[in-house]
Amino acid sequence: MPVRPITVPAYIKEQMHDADWFLGHVNDIRENLKKFSHDEPDVTVVVPAFNEEKSILRTISSLARTITDLRVEILVVNNNSNDNTQALIEMTGVSNIIEYKQGVKHARASGLAAAKGKIIMNADADSVYSPYWVDLLSKPLLENEDIACAYGRFAFLPDSSKSRIPYFLYETIGDIFKSVIQRNKEEAYYAYGCSTAYRKTQGLEVGGYEHPPGANEDGYLALKLREKFGRLYGVKNNHSLVWTSDRQIIEQGGVFKAFTTRLYSFSK
Repeated sequence: MPVRPITVPAYIKEQMHDADWFLGHVNDIRENLKKFSHDEPDVTVVVPAFNEEKSILRTISSLARTITDLRVEILVVNNNSNDNTQALIEMTGVSNIIEYKQGVKHARASGLAAAKGKIIMNADADSVYSPYWVDLLSKPLLENEDIACAYGRFAFLPDSSKSRIPYFLYETIGDIFKSVIQRNKEEAYYAYGCSTAYRKTQGLEVGGYEHPPGANEDGYLALKLREKFGRLYGVKNNHSLVWTSDRQIIEQGGVFKAFTTRLYSFSK
């Protein structure tokens, strides 16, 4: 498995601005999005968003910088936000729908139903996407019919006042646990909602994001796809990394506290 980057790549650093900065560059985002207007796209990137006014423009901006020869649709699903999320989405001109039933399962299901693309790619509204992400994650599905679902990895994106090194160590130790201690763990556990890809027809055929109580909607969909259509494929290339907000780490009390919590989880 490739060693994760210890520093944030330049193409991600270009997106490390606050919401006000992106608000002042909405016209640039709109211009970049013009190349993603297709009646019959190959790929639809579905982005559920609930109260993401602080991050949604950055996420859309990063996706609008995608480098690909594929026909791509970017579809944002506003999951009944009660902040300024919808107004910001509309400013960019990106394709969007509103799902009034609360919950990411319902938002992803609405995105799946509305998507025009043959391949569905899941993204999150608090993450920054590599310009190479669409190609690297969709390539396995386009080249191999035996692959039912491709999934990628993510890295934590610190704000400008923090060092990336603690997050690098946290992620690297996690990778070691996964490859050595947890090598027999269910692979679908690692199919995260911020970075998965599958064929639309197959996703609909297995019932989309319906799942039993207590299960994760993304991982359970990966299980259903594997059971009926083929295998899962992990994309390890660091250029496919999704750079996501560190708010989850902060909510857990910081990197050290998150690490001890994760260590306890792994030991179980």
